[in-house]
Amino acid sequence: MTRSLDARALRDLVLDPGSWQSWDRPITVGDVPESYAAELARAAEKTRQDEAIITGEGRLRGRRVAVIAGEFGFLAGSIGVAAADRLIAAVERATEEGLPLLAAPVSGGTRMQEGTVAFLQMIGITAAIARHKEAGLPYLVYLRHPTFGGVLASWGSLGHVTIAEPGASIGFLGPRVYQALYGEPFPEGVQKAEHLADRGLIDAVVPHEEIAEVADRALRVLAARQTWHRDVADAEPPTPEDGTDAGSGGADGADGRSAWEVVTASRREDRPGVRRLLRTAATDVVGLSGTGAGEKDPGLLLALARFGGAPCVVLGQDRRGQSLSVPLGPAALREARRGMRLAAELRLPLVTLIDTPGAALSKEAEEGGLAAEIARCLEDLVTLRAPTLAVLLGQGTGGGALALVPADRVLAAANGWLGPLPPEGASAIVHRTVDRADEMAADQGVRATDLWRAGIVDRVVPERPDAADEPVEFCRRLGRVLGEELANLLGRDDGERFRTRLHRYRHLGR
Repeated sequence: MTRSLDARALRDLVLDPGSWQSWDRPITVGDVPESYAAELARAAEKTRQDEAIITGEGRLRGRRVAVIAGEFGFLAGSIGVAAADRLIAAVERATEEGLPLLAAPVSGGTRMQEGTVAFLQMIGITAAIARHKEAGLPYLVYLRHPTFGGVLASWGSLGHVTIAEPGASIGFLGPRVYQALYGEPFPEGVQKAEHLADRGLIDAVVPHEEIAEVADRALRVLAARQTWHRDVADAEPPTPEDGTDAGSGGADGADGRSAWEVVTASRREDRPGVRRLLRTAATDVVGLSGTGAGEKDPGLLLALARFGGAPCVVLGQDRRGQSLSVPLGPAALREARRGMRLAAELRLPLVTLIDTPGAALSKEAEEGGLAAEIARCLEDLVTLRAPTLAVLLGQGTGGGALALVPADRVLAAANGWLGPLPPEGASAIVHRTVDRADEMAADQGVRATDLWRAGIVDRVVPERPDAADEPVEFCRRLGRVLGEELANLLGRDDGERFRTRLHRYRHLGR
């Protein structure tokens, strides 16, 4: 396990040298039992602090940020009334001054010496952080060893991005309490940071020396809405050949391919997917992980990124993480909905990248509420107040694809497509055989260029002749187009853009 740092050492490691300014006012110990007053005095002498929380501001790579951090040496970092008051005041000040908030919890939980009134302080802390997030301000959390109880169940679990110290013990019920109550040790490894990351409860495990870099990259996206117009001025603009309408390959697509040839091309194993696109064409990429509620699906990639300087939340169906044995499941859509909430809270554009052979058809998917999750994704996307941009990157099969389609603007790679079923499935329904899949693909108008003519797709990005044959060039081409599209969406009036989206899907195909 990584050696834990106290609050001041961690602060000095992460923030720019000499930038720290404390917000803390002296704590006055009220009328408390003599034994508790003695404990407080010993804790203050031991830690050279007057409470278990320090607050203030500093600069992170030149950016002004607010900080709240716990100190385990002070009564195990427990939260009582005075600590909560200091913490809430700092969150409120950060909100008033429009500052991103960095939190570094470490705690055994509620301060037992103050009883139920201390326990209920978690409500006020949560309310203050909720108001901070409602203001569209970033909240980043670094969980340290150990973090337990009410601290984890309030300000420790509300981050837009949540990372943790390597080897940190993190959980709701402390192992010592569990053993005392149940007479047996808590299962080994369940409350370790690495296990929580594997389960999709936190985004990553990050050593101390990398915190500043991860936080800086995250804030370059999360706090970029106010500065994006300056950033995109330096971005490489698209060329007319990058796809201004149905691509540059004529009425039948990039090279006159039939619908079945497009479907076949989209299934090539060497076709570039969301990971290649992010590596090649995006900047400031910060990978997020899971739903935050104990689910993680390898078929969906959730990240923060910028294209051409414009910030966005990325929801990408990962072709590498899907197969017949591991298809896209309901957990992937719940993870997608986490990304939608993130975009809504921070007023960031949302980019969905559709590339799936179809959602899971299984007992587990039915019991996991797959159909309901598709419906909820549709509801969330159609009503999302943030700008939205969907891209048919490859296969667009069935409900798994449909769940990420509704957007202000819809793009498609020239060999991207969208249909209610794989053409083989459609053929089986209509013709009682899969042998006429090519006919069904043509009849259903699944190709990008067919979708463009139908008003479903706004812009087709060419492949020359196939993205798999020019992966770097294609990803750069798509990245330039995404940068331009995002900049245009950010420049539109929110109300007008939202009304146009609703009108689009009310009148589609009519």
